[in-house]
This record gives sequence, structure tokens and C-alpha cells, in this order.
Amino acid sequence: MQLLYEDNHLYVINKPVPLATMGALPGGVTALELAKEDLKYRFQKPGNVYLGVVSRLDALVTGVLVFARTSKAAARLSEQFRTRTVQKLYHVLVEGTVNAPVGTLHHWLKRNDAEMRTEIVSAGVAGAQPAELDYRLISRQRGLSLLEIQLHTGRKHQIRAQLAHAGLLIPGDRRYGSRQFFPLGIALHSASLTLQHPVTGQAMNFSVPVPYSWPDWAQQQSAGTLQTPRPDDTGRARP
Repeated sequence: MQLLYEDNHLYVINKPVPLATMGALPGGVTALELAKEDLKYRFQKPGNVYLGVVSRLDALVTGVLVFARTSKAAARLSEQFRTRTVQKLYHVLVEGTVNAPVGTLHHWLKRNDAEMRTEIVSAGVAGAQPAELDYRLISRQRGLSLLEIQLHTGRKHQIRAQLAHAGLLIPGDRRYGSRQFFPLGIALHSASLTLQHPVTGQAMNFSVPVPYSWPDWAQQQSAGTLQTPRPDDTGRARP
């Protein structure tokens, strides 16, 4: 677990697979527990260490994850996430070729707790929540496309469910239909997070590249050459 930034109010990490943010199965270790142990050890704290969870990443997802070191910071950061002033960018590999350089996906989602899935439903279904994301095509390789995703809502499994519904499966994500082997978790990465510091108000950005295993795996899957797409005159389009 790589520590990206730390001060008296923030604790930011690059979360690896297969750590859950919190709430792991009995016997499992979480990123929250490891972070608390780190603070307790380094600062020689005799009692419990406070660390507030203000956002989460699935256990199979890598990348930037922010914790709050005080309850005041936690409340202010949670409000930023609630009001969608935090900018979250993800990088994701999908199976197949995406031709449109940019696009928007808007669906209604409902959680199916029995099957531990998020499902696309009609707007009138009880408990349905709106979900929206923008995508930008970064590059493509024979049989694979690399997308940048900007979330406008923060639903559980939102990216996984919306892309799968659009026919864009994430390698390794068997829960949403992929049968493609992937070495570590799934090919979804929290690449960048921009927020306001909870005390100073300063804009702060935390960014990490995709895991080193991604390009190696992609090259093994295809002998094609990466191509950078050029915007065309079609405007914003769905894949």
C-alpha cells in the first residue's frame, strides 16, 4: 500500500488489489485497518487511531483512495463528495474497439444485494438511482480500448455496470460478464482525484499511473500497435 500524501487532515494512498476499503470478510485485511496500523506505529499512538472513510474503491480496483484524519475533515470531505465537487477520473480497459472519441452514458441503477450486483433498470423502478459518466478514448489496440472515465455520480459498481450494459466488458470482471483472464483484479483504476483541502481550501490533485502489469498484459493479448484516436465531427456519441 503506497502512501501518496499525508498531513494532519488527509491520508491518501494508492490502493492495491485485493484490499477492500473497509468491511472485508472475517479474517480479511482492509486498507482502512492497514492505514490505522501505519499511523499507530509511526506516531506511537497507544490508543485507537481515528481515520474517516470518505470514499471507497472495490477490492478488485486499484488507485487513489482518500481517508480523513479528523472528524471535521471527514465531514467536509464527505460534503464535497455528496455535492459532486470532487473530480474523479478512472482509467479502464474494455474488450472490443470503441470508435467514438468521447461519449456519455446515462442509466438508472438498482442494487441487487442478493447477487452482489448493480443492475440497469427503468427510471420508474422503486429504488432506482440515476447514474451518469463521461468517457474519453485514450488509445486502442487490437481487441482492447483504453478509456478515461469521469464520474458525475458515485453509485456502487457504477462504471462496471454501465460499461457492461453498453457491451464494453472489463477484463477480469467476471461478475459483469467478462471471461477474459486478467492478472490482478480487474482492469479498472482510480487514476486521479481532485478536491479542496478540508482546512485550507487549496485545490489538491492526487494521481497515479495504472499498475505496471497492465501494458505487459495488453501486449501479450495482441500484437497490434496502440493507436491514438483523433476526434471526428460526430460530436459526443455513445460507444
